[in-house]
Amino acid sequence: MTVAFPLHWPTHRPRSAAPARAAFNKKVVRPGRSYTETQSLSIADALGRLQREVDLLGAKQYVLSSNVELRLDGLPRSGQAEPKDRGVALYFHLGNKPHCLPCDRYDRVADNIAAIAKHIEATRAIERYGVADMGEMFAGFVALPPQSKKRSWRVVLSFPPGVTPTREAVEKNYRSRAKQFHPDTPGGSHEGMAELNQARDEALAEIGN
Repeated sequence: MTVAFPLHWPTHRPRSAAPARAAFNKKVVRPGRSYTETQSLSIADALGRLQREVDLLGAKQYVLSSNVELRLDGLPRSGQAEPKDRGVALYFHLGNKPHCLPCDRYDRVADNIAAIAKHIEATRAIERYGVADMGEMFAGFVALPPQSKKRSWRVVLSFPPGVTPTREAVEKNYRSRAKQFHPDTPGGSHEGMAELNQARDEALAEIGN
């Protein structure tokens, strides 16, 4: 599962007014005890659930966007506190159409990831009734293009036309420009960072998993 930082929330989707308490836990049976304890779901566990559902769905070019900081290898850094914005957004292609499943309903990043996984699982179960196919059921989650003219990811990330960069090159250019465009940096902005984040997601999706 490719994870992108920071969060690129789809502009046509409203944000939740107030996050609910964490709702997804994993059961842990302690040796020698007669009862079952629960502990909070980790991001790694939630990503594992989502990866399984995405694979069963048959989605392609999927990228999970969040505010979880990443290590140099692109995986979430362990031990970090919950970000201020705990929303996540899964971008993927289904039937050659781009889709986005965003979720910020819960107060933990892992629970929002798990919620998307459960949504996909439930939708796959509904398809078995034969009333609608998967494309029809996900029609409401088609990723809409921005209203203004959008620059290509090659322009934003400074890659010349006709050259297919490696994933490492995309990440390198992304990190370099993130220092310039991040809202916390003088001269940076949310708009510039959103464009950069989207360019990275599109570049990684085009290169392939």
